[in-house]
Amino acid sequence: MYPFVRMFKESFRARRATPLDLTDTHVSHHICWPWDLDPWVELNNGRTLTMYDLGRLPMAIRTGLISALRAKGWGITVAGNTLRYRRRVRACQRIEMRSRCIGWDHRFFYIEQSMWRNGECTSHMLLRSAITSGEGIVPPSTVLGAMGRDTHSPDLPEWVRAWIAADALRPWPPKR
Repeated sequence: MYPFVRMFKESFRARRATPLDLTDTHVSHHICWPWDLDPWVELNNGRTLTMYDLGRLPMAIRTGLISALRAKGWGITVAGNTLRYRRRVRACQRIEMRSRCIGWDHRFFYIEQSMWRNGECTSHMLLRSAITSGEGIVPPSTVLGAMGRDTHSPDLPEWVRAWIAADALRPWPPKR
């Protein structure tokens, strides 16, 4: 089941936190509860993606993105991601999550997230996100204009540009 209670708690905290610039880092703290575990008694890979939601939503609140989405009737969707796992997270361990928007192009926002335990990175994710309306994808420049923000993106890191290029080579739809 989706962790709605944790989502509401993180949203509540974010509304009372200081606002963030779009590319600032939102830091949150979480616990790996028994219901987050897989049969090997570590944080389930699917639950890791869900927990990263718990960092992105408050980040979006603190940057003003959620307010703009509500005002315009827009939605937000994940349009792709890649996740690197490096250290196990076990039951009842606390992790620090860092979430930040690292830039955008003509269609997508690129978000970097990481989980840390005892000063070591346990996982790192790059996520591509789109803002949607009834007409399709809303260009980031339009979204940023609605937020009253500068529409010029910071330069995307080389590894992000390489990921975008590699993903563009991937056939869609996949072959049967």
